[in-house]
Amino acid sequence: MGKSQQTYSKTEREKKRIKKREEKQKRKEARKANSTGGNFEDMIAYVDHNGNLTDTPPDPSMKVEIDIEDIQISVPKTTEADKLAAEEAKFRNGKVSFFDHSKGFGFIIDSENQEKYFVHVSGILEGELNENDKVSFELERGQKGMNAVRVSKI
Repeated sequence: MGKSQQTYSKTEREKKRIKKREEKQKRKEARKANSTGGNFEDMIAYVDHNGNLTDTPPDPSMKVEIDIEDIQISVPKTTEADKLAAEEAKFRNGKVSFFDHSKGFGFIIDSENQEKYFVHVSGILEGELNENDKVSFELERGQKGMNAVRVSKI
């Protein structure tokens, strides 16, 4: 007679698997028996007038009417006065604190906030810069910080 293909450990694993399945089924039935039966009304969440989630409906007297024409989706149009003010704000005044003609770079100290800005010879509009020259310039972000560009003598 031949040996059985089923070993002791296989039967034990099968018993454990069946026992786990039965326990899971019992837990499922217990949850169903103890549940209060969540209806749709219990699951609804409302947003109050402050934007917070709540389980009570908002007060209709706190409702604010919004006119559809008041909603702006795009950027507001700029006027000529806004353009001129922005153009004036771009230009800054300062003084050349150092400039090396052989290397083609220098530094400008801003007259408003006393910060130093790097300037390259390619950012100069006209002529040459020398130390202690008063200049007007614009700022642009460079690799290592803000750089003075479109520099011209005053």
